[in-house]
Amino acid sequence: MLHGARYFFTGLRLLTRPGLKRFVAIPLIINVSIFAIVLRFGLQWFDQYLDKLLPDWLSWAEFILWPLFALSFFLLIFYLFALLMNLFAAPFNGILAEKVEQYLHGQTVASSNVSFTQLLKEIPRSIGNEISKLVYFLLRSIPLLLLFLIPGVNVAAPILWFLFSAWMLSLEYLDYPASNHGIQFKTTRELARQRRAHSIGFGVAVTGFTMIPLLNFIVMPAAVAGATAWYVDSLANESLTTA
Repeated sequence: MLHGARYFFTGLRLLTRPGLKRFVAIPLIINVSIFAIVLRFGLQWFDQYLDKLLPDWLSWAEFILWPLFALSFFLLIFYLFALLMNLFAAPFNGILAEKVEQYLHGQTVASSNVSFTQLLKEIPRSIGNEISKLVYFLLRSIPLLLLFLIPGVNVAAPILWFLFSAWMLSLEYLDYPASNHGIQFKTTRELARQRRAHSIGFGVAVTGFTMIPLLNFIVMPAAVAGATAWYVDSLANESLTTA
């Protein structure tokens, strides 16, 4: 897990490399805008409904369980934030992954801006990938969310939700370099399963930094860069045989 987590910090360092910083600007603007919207409506919902999740017979443990429910709620909000920002920034993330891979292979990253034609070509593929990931997420998240409504069982729900969020974010960002090579999301999931501990470790790092104010704005490009480094180092050759 620690080995997987370190790739997120590798991604942070890559963002400062010459030729790569310009590809972070637009995703950063998208991040700030979406985060402000999600946080506003999320806090409003939090005030109205969170107290209702705790049954009366567990009121004696409120001081323990309330922080767990609050943490789960904010994980949900931040994951929703991640889904939305990746949906809108997906074309730019695919290009960023491509440029990071060029840099890691020792190639010169083109100094010119990405052409409008290149961006248009990215949109259908990237949106399709995001929809596939969203369907995968919804089919698994709904049963997990229902656990919060079952008295007694809902005590374990926050832990399960945290691990699921880490897994999903790992898949989310690993998909960018993989899809640049024509690898389907199903194959990407299989690659991640073969290194489940690495995947969870990377996802835990991404999840943790997503919850830190201000730093969460650079999490997306850092995670894209880190996942690309992970793909180049460990998964590129294996993806050829798995596909």
